[in-house]
Amino acid sequence: MVAKGTKQARRNRGLEKMRLDLNELMAIYPEQIWIDISPESREKAWQQTQNQSYSNAASRWNAYLNCLCLNAFTRWIKEEPDLQETLKVWPNDASLPSFWDVVNGTKLTLGETGLVLIPSDKSAFLEFRIPQEWVDIPSWAGHYYLAANLNLEAGWMRVWGYATHEKIKQEGRCGNLDRTYVLDPEDLIADINVMWVARELFPAKKLAVEPLPTLSKEQTEKILEQLSQQIDYSPRLDLSFEQWASIVGNDSSRQQLYQLRLAKQNIAPSLPKATNLSLWFQNIFEAGWQSVDTILGTRRQTLAFGFRTDAALNDVSVKGLKLIDLGMDLKGNAVMLLVGLTPEVDEKINIRVQLYPASGETYLPPNLKLGLLSQSGVTLQEVESRSQDNYIQLKRFKSPAAGGFSIQVALGDVSIKEDFVLSSEVS
Repeated sequence: MVAKGTKQARRNRGLEKMRLDLNELMAIYPEQIWIDISPESREKAWQQTQNQSYSNAASRWNAYLNCLCLNAFTRWIKEEPDLQETLKVWPNDASLPSFWDVVNGTKLTLGETGLVLIPSDKSAFLEFRIPQEWVDIPSWAGHYYLAANLNLEAGWMRVWGYATHEKIKQEGRCGNLDRTYVLDPEDLIADINVMWVARELFPAKKLAVEPLPTLSKEQTEKILEQLSQQIDYSPRLDLSFEQWASIVGNDSSRQQLYQLRLAKQNIAPSLPKATNLSLWFQNIFEAGWQSVDTILGTRRQTLAFGFRTDAALNDVSVKGLKLIDLGMDLKGNAVMLLVGLTPEVDEKINIRVQLYPASGETYLPPNLKLGLLSQSGVTLQEVESRSQDNYIQLKRFKSPAAGGFSIQVALGDVSIKEDFVLSSEVS
């Protein structure tokens, strides 16, 4: 048996080593913000989010990261002697779950200045990703956007720098696939002191953001009912941005959506609508799906989504892509499901299915499964990712022009199934 004192001594040495590493990092990058995150502060954030209501595991994990980031940043602000104004959560603390249930990020106000915190727990900071809502919804937009990286294993938070709203609009690459503005690390201003000086010299001005369309009561009710049917992921990509932003940008309808999603927790979800692949040959893609050729036809999309295509895809007639988020098991990371279709002379459709990493990652997470299911739910084939797979794919298969099948993406106990049908009018 190891004495209790010995265990505590080892723990103290481990904490001292961690703090030494943090001190070294602070010495190397003194202009950036470095905040120690103790086990106690992690436990506090975890309990805070456990005491709140969220519609699914992915939303709760997102809330935990945002809560941890918010607590650390507000604690750091309070210790800044030169800041006289009080930092406030926008619009208020009670509203945070309705935001975090569907989107990443938190807005704060410091006097007349709006600050938007965007946390990430990725091991490598390759790009700053800002959900479009925080930039293009007038009431959500902030003057400054801070990139916060949480290293949960080492126990610290790093604010890499910030970008202004104007910088994001001018130089950010906004991808239609996941509706996220992307900036490279070198586009950020690392020295936060520059931001404080700018606040003093240039008072906060009204941001130039296009107004959103106004939805009728009937439109709002119809959309809320549609969005509340699926609670295992954020429905932010299930509508056009204008419709989605009009819903969540309104305090009343956002709270309604939040409550409806919570109410569905104990109700079996309705059967999802199958994606009609026949429409793809007419260049019609249903909600959530995008034409790969359209994405690659835009240079900024190529930069934002540089997934690999192999020679086998060159002969594919139509290719569609969808972002898949498995939530907490992927720690907020997403993967991209690619489906390619080629008509054959025997009136069958040749189908190729691949899975790629998203959000700037190089490799898929290990043990991620991609499976083909029959219409009755029988697994016909399955492939599993290894530690350094750039992508995985199913063996090419054929489906009758009037047939159907399902593709399942799974990690651990979490899985998402996409159903597909083909009509007989495929040309």
